[in-house]
Amino acid sequence: MGAALTRWRSVGQPTKEELESIFRDEGLRPSWWSNAPGDRYSAHSHPYHKVLYCAQGSIRFDLPASGESFELHPGDRIDISPGTHHSALVGPEGVTCVEAARSA
Repeated sequence: MGAALTRWRSVGQPTKEELESIFRDEGLRPSWWSNAPGDRYSAHSHPYHKVLYCAQGSIRFDLPASGESFELHPGDRIDISPGTHHSALVGPEGVTCVEAARSA
């Protein structure tokens, strides 16, 4: 269990179309959401593999069990394994993300 971060390697920020295309290519159905600066999600877990891209702004995911932190900026992706406890803190500019659940 745990999480893996993949940095965006293309030039510039990703477009909505680019991110949705990545999800479709992986057979996933994306869902978009946004939060205000400083919003927090307390520690929780999911029974599925979470795939998430930061589209705008920033967000930090913390894994209390391992002490790891992952700071995401536009285009960065995090994959969180099922059952992995994680919390999140939205950055100073707010955040827009797109995510999908992958069956375990």
